[in-house]
Amino acid sequence: MTNNANRLTIRAPESGDGETGAGQATGTDEGPGKLERIIAGQLRRYRTANGLSSAELAARTGLSKAMISKIETASTSCSLTTLQRLADGLKIPVTALFRGADTDRDATFTKNGQGSLTIRSGTQHGHEYRVLGTLKGRTDALEPTLVTLTNASDVFPLFQHPGTEFIYMLTGRMVYGHGAYEYAMEAGDSLLLDGEGPHGPLELLELPIRFLAISAR
Repeated sequence: MTNNANRLTIRAPESGDGETGAGQATGTDEGPGKLERIIAGQLRRYRTANGLSSAELAARTGLSKAMISKIETASTSCSLTTLQRLADGLKIPVTALFRGADTDRDATFTKNGQGSLTIRSGTQHGHEYRVLGTLKGRTDALEPTLVTLTNASDVFPLFQHPGTEFIYMLTGRMVYGHGAYEYAMEAGDSLLLDGEGPHGPLELLELPIRFLAISAR
């Protein structure tokens, strides 16, 4: 049977492949594809990390040494049965062999002391808000913000917003309010709250104060 879309020919396993009851795809005329190369690299990495030779992995999986070599050189495509045998032999999830296949994902890396400063209602009163990262086009993305309060922080505006917010104290001590409740917070303390309730610092007890505020809308 020929798969015209991928130009792969599905054949029955030849003697020595170690496959039973599952077809094996040969390589294409165009050379190995991206997925074959990723599987090849991951297989080599996990095999060597486990201190296994090709022959030892072959013995564990019931595949031939030649088949292991073909997979690691991306000269053949694996059936699902083969992938499962390899994963079982290496004691890893099958998905580990595909790691890196879906690489186009957004990420933001922020070095210490960096991040974009934003203007909020407390900025004019000495509060510093430094956004540590955003993801493009994500309406459900988290917004991590590093908040710094110093001697210049003389007014404490309250905030309300949809979603939830997580606060983790890094340095200093303060009383933080949420609705009718007050929480004395110091380094290592955390608070998870409903953003619809009015919230914000009420009293600064030990300066400087730095805390990480992560909101999810």
